[in-house]
Amino acid sequence: MALARMTLARSEIEAFCRAKETHRMEARQMVALFLICGIDLSSALQAPDAERRELRRRLRRLVERERLKGTRGHWSYDLNRHIALSQALQRLSRAPAPVPNKKAAPKGAANRS
Repeated sequence: MALARMTLARSEIEAFCRAKETHRMEARQMVALFLICGIDLSSALQAPDAERRELRRRLRRLVERERLKGTRGHWSYDLNRHIALSQALQRLSRAPAPVPNKKAAPKGAANRS
């Protein structure tokens, strides 16, 4: 009985630590992306498809420019910036499209179509 509680507590602690680390990583990505190119990742993830396509295109261009800086040995190349841009692009590319928030009409309201 006591062993089962300890095992449960240990698994809850591990799950909490994993969630905390995931949250920390997402916060780092959001800040880095905003500082690098002024894109708010949380807004981008909720943006309509057309806007998300444009943001992905912009991020692909920024990743490519950073890659070229690295291959040419440019003094301003930053591996951390390159990684942050790549991670943001991956996250934006694999995130599901936002579901439109349709509010239901109040009960008894007439449908004016």
